[in-house]
Amino acid sequence: MINPLLCLDYPDVDVIRVDDTYYMVSTTMYFMPGCEILKSYDLVNWEHASYVYDRLDGTPAQRLEGDENIYGKGMWAACLRYHKGTFYVVFVCNDTHKTYLYRSEDICGPWRKSNIEGFYHDCSLLFDDDDRVYVVYGNREVHLTELNEELTGPKEDGIDKVIIRDSDKTPLGYEGAHFYKINGKYYIFFIHSQEDRWMRSEACFVSDTVDGEYTGGDIFVNDIGYCGTGCAQGGIVDTPDGDWYALLFQDRGAVGRIPVIIPITWENDYPVCCDDMEILQNPVTKSTRPDYVYDSLADSDDFRRADGPSFGLKSFWQFNHEPELSLTELNAEQGTWSVSTGKICDCITKASNTITQRLYFPGTHCEVTLDARNIKEGDYAGLAVLQSAYGFAAVTKRDGKFYMVMVENVVEEGNRLVKYEREAVELDSPVVKLSFDADFMHFKDEVVFNIGPAHKMYFRLDHFTGNRAGLFMYSTIETGGVAVFSDFVLEKK
Repeated sequence: MINPLLCLDYPDVDVIRVDDTYYMVSTTMYFMPGCEILKSYDLVNWEHASYVYDRLDGTPAQRLEGDENIYGKGMWAACLRYHKGTFYVVFVCNDTHKTYLYRSEDICGPWRKSNIEGFYHDCSLLFDDDDRVYVVYGNREVHLTELNEELTGPKEDGIDKVIIRDSDKTPLGYEGAHFYKINGKYYIFFIHSQEDRWMRSEACFVSDTVDGEYTGGDIFVNDIGYCGTGCAQGGIVDTPDGDWYALLFQDRGAVGRIPVIIPITWENDYPVCCDDMEILQNPVTKSTRPDYVYDSLADSDDFRRADGPSFGLKSFWQFNHEPELSLTELNAEQGTWSVSTGKICDCITKASNTITQRLYFPGTHCEVTLDARNIKEGDYAGLAVLQSAYGFAAVTKRDGKFYMVMVENVVEEGNRLVKYEREAVELDSPVVKLSFDADFMHFKDEVVFNIGPAHKMYFRLDHFTGNRAGLFMYSTIETGGVAVFSDFVLEKK
C-alpha cells in the first residue's frame, strides 16, 4: 500500500511545489536540529532537504539544564511558503510563546531568523496578489490578521477579526489552518473532531474575499481502513499537470502521527476528497524525475561520516533537546559515537546528548554495539525507546561490576509513571550488543529488548511525539564516564 506515506512520525505537515519539486515541513518539537524540510518529485517518496535551525533560543529548558525541559513544547505546525524567490517558514514555539519567521532564497539555507510580534497558534501565511500578507490562526475561534510589510507584526489599522468558529461540542475545535488563494477565491483547511466521537476530520471553508464570509464544512471523514482513526491537518498542492492532492496525518498509536496522501478534485470551486477505498490505499501520482533515487529518512549508521547536517551526524539523527557537543565525539575513522556526562540526573529523559531516530510502522528492528568499559559507578548507557513511558536496555556499573539491565517507565493507575528495573544480569564483558523489536500494528505498541519482559509503548501528550530509538548515557553518582556506540542498525519489519 502507498498509504500511509513514509511510515514514520511526521505530523502537522505543510506542502508546496516549486517548479518540479515538492517540499514538506513537519513538527519537530524538542528535537534538534529542528523544523525539518523534506523534498520529493512524486509526493510519495521523500528525503531530507534541510533543517531550518540547529538551535532555537538556547534557553535552560531547551538545553535540558537541571530538571528543566521542553517536552510537549518546542516548535509546532510550521507553515511553509514560497513567494517571489524566497522560502518562508513560520511557527510558534510553545515554551517561549514566540512566533518565529525564517526565510531563505535556498531551501537548504542558510535561514535568517526573526520574530513576528504576537502568538499565532497553528498559523498559516498567505501572500496575496496585491502583496498584502495575512496570517490565519487559532483553535475553535479562528482569527485573520493582516501583517505589516516587514512581517514583524500586525499592520496598523489592518484587518484583524474572527472569521470562523467551531461548535463548543467538538472535542477538538478547528485548528491547524492552511490558507490559500486559488482562482480568485480564499480557502482555509482545518483539522477538528467529530461531535459524537473522537475522530480527526478535515474541513474546508471558502470565501470570495479575504475578510468576507467563509462557508464550508467537513470534506474528509475517513480512516482509510485503519482502526477508526481519521486523517486530517495538512496542506494541499497541485502537480505540474494540474492534479491536486492533500497531505494529512493519521494517528497510528505509539509510533506517532504518519502522513497520508489524498487525491482531490474540484466541484463548483470546492475541494472534494477521494472516497474510493482502493484508490485511498494506493493513490497514483506521477514523478517529475522518474529515475531519482531517494535517501532514507531513518536508517542504519556505521558512524563513518562526520560532515552530516545534524551537528556532523547524518540527517536522520536528531538530539533530544539542544546538545552539549563538547561531551560528544564522532570518530568517522573508527566508526564510533562517544558520549560523556556533564551532570548528575536520575533518568533518561533528563540526559543530555541522547541521539534519536524515528521508528517505522508497522515494526522496527534496532540494535547497536556498546563499549561501556569507561562508564563510572552508577552510570547508565544504552538503547532506548524514548517517550515519557520509556523503556531501555543498558549497561550500568555497580560495586565495580558491570550489569546489563532492562528498565521501563510504566503507566499505572491515575496515569502515573513509575520506573521499574525489570532484570539485571552480570556481564563477563562490558562490550555488548543491545537490541529491540517493536510492533506497532493495530495498536499493539509493544517492544521487546534482548533482556527483560515486553514493554508497552504509548503516545503520551506530555511528550506529544511518537516513540523513537535513542542512544543515551547518564550519570547518577559521578560525571565524566564515557560510552562508545558503533554499528547501529535500524530496519523496517
